[in-house]
Amino acid sequence: MDDPEMGPLKIAEILPEFHEGGVERHVLWLSNGLAGMGHCVTVITAGGKLEEKLDPEVEIWRLPVHRKNPVTGLYAALKIADRAKRERWDILHAHSRVPAWIAWWASSMTGIPWVFTAHDRYRKNGAIRPFRSAHGSICVSEAVRKHLSGFLPNRVEVIRNGIPFSGRQWGEKPDGAMRILFVGRLTHRKGLHIVMEALSSLKDWEWSLEVVGDGPQRQELEALAGSLGIKRRVIFHGFQDDPQKWMAERDMLIFPSLDEGMGLVLMQAIQAGVPVLASDIEPVRELVGEEALLVAPGDVERWRQSIKEVISGEMNPPRFDPKAVPTAKEMARSVCGFLESVINSSR
Repeated sequence: MDDPEMGPLKIAEILPEFHEGGVERHVLWLSNGLAGMGHCVTVITAGGKLEEKLDPEVEIWRLPVHRKNPVTGLYAALKIADRAKRERWDILHAHSRVPAWIAWWASSMTGIPWVFTAHDRYRKNGAIRPFRSAHGSICVSEAVRKHLSGFLPNRVEVIRNGIPFSGRQWGEKPDGAMRILFVGRLTHRKGLHIVMEALSSLKDWEWSLEVVGDGPQRQELEALAGSLGIKRRVIFHGFQDDPQKWMAERDMLIFPSLDEGMGLVLMQAIQAGVPVLASDIEPVRELVGEEALLVAPGDVERWRQSIKEVISGEMNPPRFDPKAVPTAKEMARSVCGFLESVINSSR
């Protein structure tokens, strides 16, 4: 640990639910990393399937911290405050906006410092009011920090998401139909509909699109594939537990997001050496550099042209530097150092 005199910390990680998603994976890897460093970690959540992947030393406490209801939020804050004071927790760490309100209230009741991680470029409205009152904030990218400037506390640090090393590595594939992969939650902001529209104009070329992930727009996207006449060439696999295995076995990943905080899927692909066509959005540019070849977000024609050039062999999709992606252990060490600095300054 950074400060051996401080000893093991008692840390509460608060997030709405623990199903599949970037925030959830971040908390999973962070909590396991902190527990591996000897800290006492309690994950407070409404529950989810990722609970089974937590280190046995990490405690799970289910509370309704996902509901956007002031009464429920106050109830959760009271429960957390009572236990935190009795067990002398050192710090509360919120992930997402509702947990930030709950951590703020619980901190006010106990005097225990609280911090939050900003995982996205949130809308600047009343929902992020507690942010300024935190004792510190972590932003997953400089783009997030810049976007939220004026809504953050004085103590802010940019710490990128870290990825556990999976051992998966991409290799050249034999010639044949281009196997394109999309991995992510099926929502509008992930931009899958843009790529599907682009591919519908490339029916004379040999390609398939495999979709790994689930979400509220799955049925809508499946219907779109039918209406575009590409239903037989777009395969929806749903949630898969090992996305990097899929990445390593396909020809190219597409990352067409319209907006992101950083992009966990992109980072996983980069770590595995997978060729990627990615959106030219600020967090992506921050990760891969100013000279990287990226595609204008939301521009169907640009995506059509870029994909066509890859399929035809006119262009090789870029492979980015894996050194840009921190490991999960590096992330945990950085977060631990930040938490310790907040605790020290609050004493």
